[in-house]
Amino acid sequence: EADLVFATSTPLTIALPAIYLAKRQKIPMVFEVRDLWPEVPIAVGAIKGPLILPAQWLERIAYRNSANIIALSPGMKDGIVRNGYVSDRVHVIPNSADIDMFSVQEAEGISFRKKYDWLQERPLVVYAGTLGRINGVEYLVKLSKKVQSIDSSIRFLVVGDGREKQKVKTLAKKLKVFEKNFFMIPSLPKKEIPKILSASNVATSLTIDLPELWANSANKFFDSLASGTAIAINYPGWQAQLLRETGAGIILDSKNINIAASQLTALIRNPKKLKDAGKAARRLATEQFARDILAKRLEKILSATVSAAKN
Repeated sequence: EADLVFATSTPLTIALPAIYLAKRQKIPMVFEVRDLWPEVPIAVGAIKGPLILPAQWLERIAYRNSANIIALSPGMKDGIVRNGYVSDRVHVIPNSADIDMFSVQEAEGISFRKKYDWLQERPLVVYAGTLGRINGVEYLVKLSKKVQSIDSSIRFLVVGDGREKQKVKTLAKKLKVFEKNFFMIPSLPKKEIPKILSASNVATSLTIDLPELWANSANKFFDSLASGTAIAINYPGWQAQLLRETGAGIILDSKNINIAASQLTALIRNPKKLKDAGKAARRLATEQFARDILAKRLEKILSATVSAAKN
């Protein structure tokens, strides 16, 4: 027995058992939208043809059977409201920053650097996350090639696995940057990532150039905030606006690699701006995205949903 069903998607199909349980027990459902599905898979061609209508139907059914909806970004909320759901019942709670986990001693970052001859005290740009189609990590390979001609001391590190891993590696070899200024290591346990971000000068969050992806709420963005690392992203949207307002990072040109390379090297070559960006990132994590703050906000919504259903 329960007072409420809390369903979190993706996959969107999780709505089906959630709706069934909510109706069977006559209790309300709160639905969390972690990605705009099926909009994103339709946009990238993962869902096409006769599957589009059933996917859209499932999305509408999930929303209509929810007492309240949690969206992970303002853009996701806009997408949900466009589907006819009442704006007042869509609440934005993004992914959170785990400040305790990412508060590590500087010595841990130094220790990570000393493990690699190619790194040592050189500037480091990191991508830590999935290497999937929507992530577009090949962008970082092209960026490293251009940066190499501006400042050959800057190192790029990709930490992770995914369907595009070999594609990224192949491009790096083709552009002759692999294991010169562009390096890759396999996916590591989450507990290891704070050490890597501590060693980093700039952390990145990337997507392919697709408007449907600009509303993302990627964990890597919030991990970077929590670690107090300057952030570079290559897409517009709410995160870009946040970086502009706070100075916590930069928005790289997604179409012109030459401009992006100049933006990145200018940031790395400016120690004060880099330090200020890191401080601004940490401040954002503490004041707006700390896990405890967002957990209390979610708890309030869940409790209010249960109270409303009983009255």
